[in-house]
This record gives sequence, C-alpha cells and structure tokens, in this order.
Amino acid sequence: MATSKLDQVLAQAREYKASREQGYRERALKMYPWVCGRCAREFTHKNLSELTVHHRDHNHDNNPSDGSNWELLCLYCHDNEHARFEELVQYGDTRESAQSAATYSPFAGLKDMLAKK
Repeated sequence: MATSKLDQVLAQAREYKASREQGYRERALKMYPWVCGRCAREFTHKNLSELTVHHRDHNHDNNPSDGSNWELLCLYCHDNEHARFEELVQYGDTRESAQSAATYSPFAGLKDMLAKK
C-alpha cells in the first residue's frame, strides 16, 4: 500500500521536529543542571524524559548557542507556562496589577442622603 502525500509530509515534519529538538535539548541538558526552573524538582537519568526545554520567547527556531532563550521545565510546569501564554494571547494581561483601578464609589453622597432624612 502506497503512503499518501499527507502521510509523507507528516513524517517529514515529525523527523524535522525530532532532529531540531534533539540538537537544542542535548545542548541545554549539558549546559544546565537537571532541575525544573519553576518547581525545583530534580531529575536523574531515570526520569530525564520528563524534563523539557522551554523557549522563553516561544520561538522554537530561536536557539542561541549560549542557551539564553532556554529554560528547563518539568512536563507540568511547561504545560502551565504554555497555558498561561495562550491565555495572554487570547485575553491579554489579566493580572490584577495590569487592570485599571475601579472608579465607582457606591457610597459617594451617602452622608448627604442620610442627612436629608
């Protein structure tokens, strides 16, 4: 059975992704201690597959040789980081400090209203 054009394209994309990841992942693992940069979980050869390389600027093609765009994150922290980034893209900055302060004052004029009674 001949493989379809789509299957060939997908296989090539998977190979390209795997080779690209292998390059920067191996460099990052040699450069940094095997510790999650968020939760500080430590890794050994036994569970190293659960430690990922996160691109700080979210551009997987930006791989400077000094590793300045990488940080090692466990699977859970990496998923959380990307979820937070997706929320930022979709909804904007939702932190309380980024939101404008409320200007409505529900008790403005209350003293005058009580004085009239």
